[in-house]
Order: sequence, then structure tokens, then C-alpha cells
Amino acid sequence: MSENEAGVKTPETVEHPQRNNRKTRRGVVVSDKGDKTVVVMVERRFAHPLYGKSVTRSKKYHAHDAENSYQVGDVVRIQETRPLSRLKRWRVVELLDRPERV
Repeated sequence: MSENEAGVKTPETVEHPQRNNRKTRRGVVVSDKGDKTVVVMVERRFAHPLYGKSVTRSKKYHAHDAENSYQVGDVVRIQETRPLSRLKRWRVVELLDRPERV
């Protein structure tokens, strides 16, 4: 890192160690109706705290899709990002699986 004459680190040279610690999730696109937006449903499985039975919970995330390239049914990875709109706080990072269209 470089320092100026006073020995103070300048903002453009300060490293961001938490930059790559953004949350990622894997889910299925359930809606692509919005412009540059897809809705991704993420399922998580866990054992019930008291009974031990497997429980499935799902949550929908609005994610940014700049090229409108993802379609319903695609399995994608999304990553946390800065707020892009009222509901969008995630962006699509990559396509993991695309089912065959008939």
C-alpha cells in the first residue's frame, strides 16, 4: 500500500478484506417477468430443533440479470450486492444448469 507525505493511507489504496465475503446462494429461477430482474427461489433443509425431522424452507430473492438471459427453470448462483432497487439486493453470478426446452 502506498502512503502520502503525511503517512496516511489514501482511500484508493485501502484494501477491502471483506469484499469477497459476500453471501452466495443456489436456487431456481421462478419468474423472469421483470426487466433486468429474475426471481430466484432458494430452498434450505435443516433438522427440526426439537424433533429432528428434516424440514424444508424456501425463500424468494429478486436478483439482477443485466442481459435478461436467464429463464424460468434455470438453476443459478446468486451473490449478495449493494441495494439496486427497493427489492433487489442480489445479482446472478452464473448459470449452473439449464433444463432442455421442448
